[in-house]
Amino acid sequence: MSYRKVIGVAVLAALGCAAAGYYYLKERSEGPAEISSSTLASEPMSDPGTALPPAPATSSSPGSGANDKSEPIADTGLPLRAGEVLEYTANVANLNDVAKLKLQIGERKDFFGKNAWHLQAFAHTENPLRMVFVLDDQFDSYSDAASMTSLQYEMHLNERGQKVDSVQRMTATGKEPAPPHATETRVLPGTRDPLGMLQYLRNVDWTKTAEVRSPVYDGHKLYDVRAKLVGPGEAVTVPAGTFKASKIEMRVFENGEEMKDAHFTIYLANNVARTPVLLEAIMPFATATVELQKAK
Repeated sequence: MSYRKVIGVAVLAALGCAAAGYYYLKERSEGPAEISSSTLASEPMSDPGTALPPAPATSSSPGSGANDKSEPIADTGLPLRAGEVLEYTANVANLNDVAKLKLQIGERKDFFGKNAWHLQAFAHTENPLRMVFVLDDQFDSYSDAASMTSLQYEMHLNERGQKVDSVQRMTATGKEPAPPHATETRVLPGTRDPLGMLQYLRNVDWTKTAEVRSPVYDGHKLYDVRAKLVGPGEAVTVPAGTFKASKIEMRVFENGEEMKDAHFTIYLANNVARTPVLLEAIMPFATATVELQKAK
C-alpha cells in the first residue's frame, strides 16, 4: 500500500481527518477525482451499524482525570454536548507535537428537514514539520442526530498552497438533489463520514456489543470499517491526564480486501462522555499517535 493511502486510511479509521485531505489532494494531482454524482461501491454489508436512540440533553462533563474510576455505562443516548471542544496533539515516530487537532460539536439543529449534529474538525501542522508541510484544514459534518449517518460532509483544505473546497451531499437513493453549492454523492444506506463514525463509536455500549460494522465515506472513497472491543479497562496516560479506557480495535476493508499493513486503535475513556483520549496508528514506516490535551 502506498504511503498516501496508508495515511488516508489512518484518518478514516478515527481522528486524522487532515491526512485524508492530503490523500485527496495527492489523488487530484495525479488525475481528476470524480466526486460529483458518483455511485460508490463496497463489499455487501448486511448490517450498516446499530441504530442509535435520539440524543437527549445531558450535563455530563466530557473529561476526567486520574481519579476517574467510573465503569462503562449502558446506552442512554448519545453522550454529545453542544459546545464540546476536544484538543489533541499528534506525534509521529520520534517527532512529538507535529500537528494540532481540534474536534468540536456545534448545535443540534434542523438540516433540510432532518435533526442533525454539526460536527467540526480543525487540523494544523506545527514547527518543525510546518516548515516543510504547511497544513490548515477544516472538516464539517452534518450527521443524523439519531444514527450519526452522514447527511453532508465538507472538506476545506489548505495544504502546501493548494486549496480545495468540497461540499458533498450524501444520498443513498438519488432522490435528494444537492443544492447549487454542493455535489451529490451516492453512498450505501447507513454510511457515516469520519467525524460521524467517531461520535457513533462513543455511543456503543461495549459491555454488550462485540463488534460494530459501518460503511464510512472519507470524502473520496467508501470503506467498510469494523470495530471491536479488545480491552475494557486499559490505563491510558495522555497530556490531559490518566484515564481508564476501553480499547477499540479498528479494521478497514476496501473493495472487500482488508488493509493489513496498518493497524488502528482508539481508546475511549470509561466516563459518562466516553471521551476519545488516544488514537494509535501502527504503519510499516512509523507509529503515529493522537493524544488528548484538553477537554472543555
